[in-house]
Amino acid sequence: MSDERKIDYIIIGQGLAGSVLALELLKRKKRVIVFDEPEKNRASAIAAGLFNPITGKMMTRTWKADELFAVLPIFYSEAEQVIKKRFFYSTPLYRPFISVEEQNEWMGKSAEPAMQDYIGQVFSRAAFAQHIHDSFGGLLLKNCGYIDTRVFLSGVREVLMQSGSYRHEHFDELIMDLSGDAVSYKDIHAEKIVYANGLGALRSSYFNHLPLRPLKGETLSIKTPLPFDRIYNRGVYIVPAGEKGIYKAGATYATKDKTEAITTQGKVELEEKLNGLLNLPYEITGQDWGFRPTTSDRRPMLGAHPHHPNLVMFNGMGTKGVSLAPYFAIQLADWMEGKGKIEPAVALNRFY
Repeated sequence: MSDERKIDYIIIGQGLAGSVLALELLKRKKRVIVFDEPEKNRASAIAAGLFNPITGKMMTRTWKADELFAVLPIFYSEAEQVIKKRFFYSTPLYRPFISVEEQNEWMGKSAEPAMQDYIGQVFSRAAFAQHIHDSFGGLLLKNCGYIDTRVFLSGVREVLMQSGSYRHEHFDELIMDLSGDAVSYKDIHAEKIVYANGLGALRSSYFNHLPLRPLKGETLSIKTPLPFDRIYNRGVYIVPAGEKGIYKAGATYATKDKTEAITTQGKVELEEKLNGLLNLPYEITGQDWGFRPTTSDRRPMLGAHPHHPNLVMFNGMGTKGVSLAPYFAIQLADWMEGKGKIEPAVALNRFY
């Protein structure tokens, strides 16, 4: 029929994962249509967009750090050229020590070959006391930074709209047709449909059994009288938010809180941590919340439904979506083109 539109991929969701995948597929000259309801992208929209190769309470190299952080700056730098807006900021991250023992431990770790690409400098005395409490010195990390998620998401949306590849509407899987080799939905025929809609996948009759877990996070917007251009992180991160003296601080990790609202408890928790880190006054100018899509093993989900090979999952990026999404979008795109495999650690079939 003349009014039918044949494309390569439908993507459900234009949060961080869906946006990164859409850009990767467009780069490969693929025809895509993205279905999205922007007002529901809370996790991506409120995120500080932080990326950091040394993470966790034990401060170890994040999983697949070398591979992820080789791809990350190239991907986002190219994306800035595509959307014609700046959103990618390579910024050092400083983590103050809380004891002489920790200071000595990192003096030793800094000599390890595996850490050379990530440690900028180890300070044995206060380095940024005008901003934070760091009487024992601290660790300055490189290859860190943040993306302005709001600029990124809106920029990708504009690119998609300009090419007729965006639909601001709910995707109703009850009316899609999986009977043929392709997938039909309304006026569209696509090779595959990719579910990149975070926790929205739990409302799908095809993927609602997967162990996606909502992890609520709350953040504060703060204003300080003395601006700084680095990220501070100790119990709470403080990330520049695009305007001098304005920062995003967070985040809470509430596994049991399912309320779709900010909480006094979240604010109190973040204030206590900010007071322990910051050495200057600040004003709280806002508070926000969102649910991150995490998985039981803290690894993303990539691959096809076992009985419907045209239905694909790209999900579960959790708290590290900024660093995970580019690398695994490339891997998924290669796999969908028949050029490679999905590695077992993230393959969807590990849950079947």
